[in-house]
Amino acid sequence: MGKTERNTLSILSAAVAIFALVIAGVAVAVSNRNVTSDEGGAGSGGGAAAATRISVNLSEFKIEPAALSAPAGPVVFEVKNAGSLVHNFAIEGVATTRDLAPGESAILEVDLAAGEYKVLCTIVGHEASGMVGTLSVSGEGGGGAAVPTTADDGSHVSGGQTAEEMEEAMVAVAMDFLKVNGLHPDGETIEIKDFGKENAILEPRIEGGVKVFDLTAEVVDWEIEPGKMVKAWAYNGTVPGPIIKVDPGDKLRINLTNKLPEFTSLHPHGCDVPNNMDGFDPYTQDAIAPGDTFVYEWEVPTEGIQKQVCMYHSHHNAQVQVPNGLVGALYIGDLALPAKFTEDTGKTSFDREVTMVLNDAGTIGLSLNGRSFPATQGYVVKKGETMLVHYFNEGLQIHPMHLHAPHALVFAKDGVPLDSPFYSDTVNVAPGERWSVLYTFEREGVWAWHCHILTHAETPQGFRYMATAVVVQ
Repeated sequence: MGKTERNTLSILSAAVAIFALVIAGVAVAVSNRNVTSDEGGAGSGGGAAAATRISVNLSEFKIEPAALSAPAGPVVFEVKNAGSLVHNFAIEGVATTRDLAPGESAILEVDLAAGEYKVLCTIVGHEASGMVGTLSVSGEGGGGAAVPTTADDGSHVSGGQTAEEMEEAMVAVAMDFLKVNGLHPDGETIEIKDFGKENAILEPRIEGGVKVFDLTAEVVDWEIEPGKMVKAWAYNGTVPGPIIKVDPGDKLRINLTNKLPEFTSLHPHGCDVPNNMDGFDPYTQDAIAPGDTFVYEWEVPTEGIQKQVCMYHSHHNAQVQVPNGLVGALYIGDLALPAKFTEDTGKTSFDREVTMVLNDAGTIGLSLNGRSFPATQGYVVKKGETMLVHYFNEGLQIHPMHLHAPHALVFAKDGVPLDSPFYSDTVNVAPGERWSVLYTFEREGVWAWHCHILTHAETPQGFRYMATAVVVQ
């Protein structure tokens, strides 16, 4: 890093403490490889034996091929995660790759002695679910050990990077986050396609006293990270889809037009609806064929338990369609703030409301509101302000969400107020759950906000995936 760049960072830190995000533990490595060939490993030249190359695919829940074989000596495993969850590839007692997000690849270079080895995914529960296999190594030679991931003098860390190189990369990814959010001190920007359009409120039209919402499900190009486009399955072109907001007693109608390459349906998750509007084909309706439109219509109850924070998503081939992006928030009225909030803060209202949809699979992968760091939206608030956040987990895994500094006043689950609100610095959100919390910001600076399953927020390539930050001015 040059002197000018370091001076810029110092100025920015003094202004808004933006580099607390970096200090929070952003770590980036330049290479996607666990081991590079110039460290004396297989394929490094110098008369070394030619390495055997083997391709391995990981998915739920299997390793393909499950029975691997190779001659003794240098072996290069080309590992790809073709699944929708995070996986790794390990040769028990020998070496393992880093954890790979869906779609990511890694190279694992080893020098193997003859014998039988166990291969597996070491993420908790994945071996028991079927991600286990065998590796048979024939002949003589090989050391039976992984190629070292550090230089002999111990000066390299994580993927062969020096500490200085990692620091340079950490700053670079933090700079990208600032550029995406228009916070870079020099005014530099990174344009993300349709950035900020996710979670837009869908205004209804009124027909005969009915609030009518039009949704179209289709495959679109979605920029998940700067420059990385994926094929998202989206409602009205965004991930998450638009927010639908109604009140108790309203009559609403959702016209869903299917422009997907397969059938679909829509389930109002957590809402009280008639059985024939529940969106669970083939029991409550016929699936919606490509090109067809289905009308969902019901009246919002005014009696009984009021479930005020709901969501809508596909329920046809849902393990594919939902992680690919067919999700959205549905609010019924406004949640009453708990008396404890006023007692503790003296306030009677919040200053900002945030919908945060969590995902971890499909083409969208590990993300917050359809984006992966450094393309996630950052939030700027003033000291003393309160943010109301609704967490929606539309993924396949639990996500403990942690915002540095302020404690969350957790006051509603699945849209129903709790009898006893409580404070927590980490809110555990299971698939299908909605948690509503209040954050009041009393300390200035930049506060990291991320899933605390650390492989969901940090990698050897840096602070990524389910991470963002709040700037308190």
